[in-house]
Amino acid sequence: MTCDEAEILIHALIDNELDASHAREVETHIATCPRCTAELAAYRQMREVMNKVDLRFTAPMSLRQRLDEVLPKQAVAAPSNVTPLTSRRSVLRGFALGSAVSALAATLLVAVVVRQDDQQLIESEIVSSHLRSLQPGHLIDVVSTDQHTVKPWFNGKLDVSPPVIDLTAQGFTLIGGRLDYVNDRAIGAVVYKRRAHVINLFAQQTSSTAHKAATMDTIQGFNIRRWSDRGMNFWAVSDIGADELAEFGEKFEAAAEVKKEG
Repeated sequence: MTCDEAEILIHALIDNELDASHAREVETHIATCPRCTAELAAYRQMREVMNKVDLRFTAPMSLRQRLDEVLPKQAVAAPSNVTPLTSRRSVLRGFALGSAVSALAATLLVAVVVRQDDQQLIESEIVSSHLRSLQPGHLIDVVSTDQHTVKPWFNGKLDVSPPVIDLTAQGFTLIGGRLDYVNDRAIGAVVYKRRAHVINLFAQQTSSTAHKAATMDTIQGFNIRRWSDRGMNFWAVSDIGADELAEFGEKFEAAAEVKKEG
């Protein structure tokens, strides 16, 4: 394991987010590397200092009083002795309608939960693939900073080759690509670097051509930016900050749009 690879995993090691195998590899490297030993000690010291600082803030009572004055008062309840006139038929009709609405709501809720579970499962596999790629010899199948070399390499390996865009001028260096597998399906991974940090951009064909705005999530200490566009689902995953990963995604989308129009 190199220092660059260890540096990527040190944060996850501190947060106890690595499995036993990866944790052992990082600890073995740190034990023989003064640079990484010093870096780990600095991170742990920083964490101890942050834990000792009281970052909680208690709002003053004056703020509560101001909110009570600004927020609307609750509507006055109707007198309890007033009974609306309803027929038995209207009651039964309302009950039947309520049951139907409840059943529909339950069905929609189950569908939403299942969809969210599927998405979380895929994102977990994306993070696992990202972690595997950080091991020596697993990151890149085709090594190149030239987008015209990386994109043709995917031809014949996937039904649709992922878009490959050079963002070096924007601070994200293209270093190659590889073939990976997520959810038992082949998927393309275009690899970028931001300083010493790796960004894996996974791209997979989808039946929908609708554009879906980006969402951000965090799993096992890694940030994931997900979006869909032009029949492709994209997942950008890295240990860089969420703001930097959002910047990467925005610049990739903007460059892809310009490329499409051109």
